[in-house]
Amino acid sequence: MKNPNIAKVLKAYRKMNHYTVQDVVMKLENNAVPVAPKTVYGWESGQTQPDADTLLILCSIYKIDNILETFGYKESNDSFPLSEEERRLVQNYRETPVMQPAVKKLLDLDGEDKRQES
Repeated sequence: MKNPNIAKVLKAYRKMNHYTVQDVVMKLENNAVPVAPKTVYGWESGQTQPDADTLLILCSIYKIDNILETFGYKESNDSFPLSEEERRLVQNYRETPVMQPAVKKLLDLDGEDKRQES
């Protein structure tokens, strides 16, 4: 039975990691999984799905830790669940420390820190 979340998640995480389809093809080849670019496009469009072993390798490439929740096989136990866009924002925030002061200023979090100190 096909999981429609797989296509959406694979495409979103490829883009979130700033990988091209060719980057993914090369990374899979480095993991002894030779595929053509059209195969990756097929996975991302939902026409086909990778086998379980390939999906695990893709999760490693894309840094997907919680596989069951990410692909919708298990509900999140988070008391503060995040949308996919919010997860990407948090991940990008963490990966770009040089921009963190600007984001804090934009969101007026600097003022909040100062108010809490008073």
